[in-house]
Amino acid sequence: MSNGVQAQPAVLVIFGAAGDLTWRKLMPALFDLFLDGRLGEQFAVLGVDKHPMTHDEYVTHLAEGVTRFCRPGRWDEDRWKAFARHLLDYVEADFDDPKAFQELAGRLNELDGRWDGRPTRVFYLATAPSLVEMVTRQLGRAGLAGDVDRARLVVEKPFGHDLASARALNAMLTGVFAEHQIYRIDHYLGKETVQNILAFRFANALFEPIWDRRYIDHVQITVSEQVGVEHRGGYYEHAGALRDMVQNHLLQVLCLIAMEPIISFDADEIRTKKVDVLRAIRPIAKGEVPRLAVRGQYAGGWLQGEKAVAYRQEDGVAADSSTETFAALKLFVDNWRWQDVPFYLRTGKRLPAKVSEVFIQFRPVPHQAFPAAAVQDWRPNLLMIRIQPDEGIVLRFQAKHPGPQMHLSPVDMRFDYQKAFKAAAPEAYETLLLDVMRGDATLFMRADQVEAAWSVVMPVLDVWGDSAPADFPNYRAGDWGPEAAQVLIASDGRAWLAPSLDDDGQGA
Repeated sequence: MSNGVQAQPAVLVIFGAAGDLTWRKLMPALFDLFLDGRLGEQFAVLGVDKHPMTHDEYVTHLAEGVTRFCRPGRWDEDRWKAFARHLLDYVEADFDDPKAFQELAGRLNELDGRWDGRPTRVFYLATAPSLVEMVTRQLGRAGLAGDVDRARLVVEKPFGHDLASARALNAMLTGVFAEHQIYRIDHYLGKETVQNILAFRFANALFEPIWDRRYIDHVQITVSEQVGVEHRGGYYEHAGALRDMVQNHLLQVLCLIAMEPIISFDADEIRTKKVDVLRAIRPIAKGEVPRLAVRGQYAGGWLQGEKAVAYRQEDGVAADSSTETFAALKLFVDNWRWQDVPFYLRTGKRLPAKVSEVFIQFRPVPHQAFPAAAVQDWRPNLLMIRIQPDEGIVLRFQAKHPGPQMHLSPVDMRFDYQKAFKAAAPEAYETLLLDVMRGDATLFMRADQVEAAWSVVMPVLDVWGDSAPADFPNYRAGDWGPEAAQVLIASDGRAWLAPSLDDDGQGA
């Protein structure tokens, strides 16, 4: 992870350079890194795509995206011109043309002679998933994968569509590049608060002694979105909430919460601890899927005073679609630390707020010594880790209410990132791009981690794929999901902990 240091000399080759990901995320992140002095002078970007565009048109196109999506208050014409000098070229090419990759190899070899030492080569696949294999194999045939010390391949999720396709993808990638050269990027892991879970757990002596089944009653992980599928209806029809969010984002957060203490801050040490968690998750028997998993699909409704259409009315969505836009799971991690502690996961679209949170609910005190009148508002201790928005950590505990009588009330102790550090957190892609250039794979998915995560959700996907839901749509836009999700947790005598919302419907 970045610690204020500068990246090594690097050439970033972006395949899909004219696409939305480059425009909205990659180039604004690179611009912000440049302004922070993280990239240095020995840095260049080569864009490759099939869309016809001159170099000047390409630079103008990127400037529009950077203006809109770089960190607030940072856009400046002179700064952009200084950055744009590092945008060496835009190459119009078909990815199935071997000649284009041979020419690319020649251009990169030319750059080797310009700088002090040979720069790192980062090949970023900002393409459709269907093109990943083609581009990877072309890089191999052009001899661009052979330098294992400086050639790096960045692959965006989804990492397969199921366990079999993930294994096939990993076999293809490692047939061309070595595993340590492959950076499977999940932007969620670049968020500051996600990274800070490691610091919170292992840099402080306060919580680790009680971070186990003796003191923790259960864990809830919620990642909710207000938006629908927007322009991604065609993609989402083949993905759904379980594939799109649970298999990667939510399970990665679960790993950080449940993993064992690390011996060192080594990338493979951390990733191995995560894999240990995934392998310890109790397999879901297919007969248990109805009891442990819930799916939903949103109907029309109202959000922030605006009418929202049903999922089946979105562009690119079938009128009788059985794709889930909401998923909830109950999982168990079968090891000494977490045996029989339930982990409740939920995610969905068209929910009341855009919020990503982890709730760690502690067990009640073993003996209640206070009179009944004193504990009418009593609640168990609660730790809330806010990933977005308003990143921070809240600890809820009991305190005596002012007055002559003993009356206990829950109070919150709050840590807010922005207020504490007086600075905005970098965007996730800033962290991840810098880490790739520095060769730090801590925040990236390893092949065995991807496959272990798919193994967790495959029984649910198989059952859901074999039986179409009879009740879709089963929650309104603006609700917290279907009633079955409430039953999932209520059957254990618990309830979902809803975030507090501000006037804009966002997490407070």
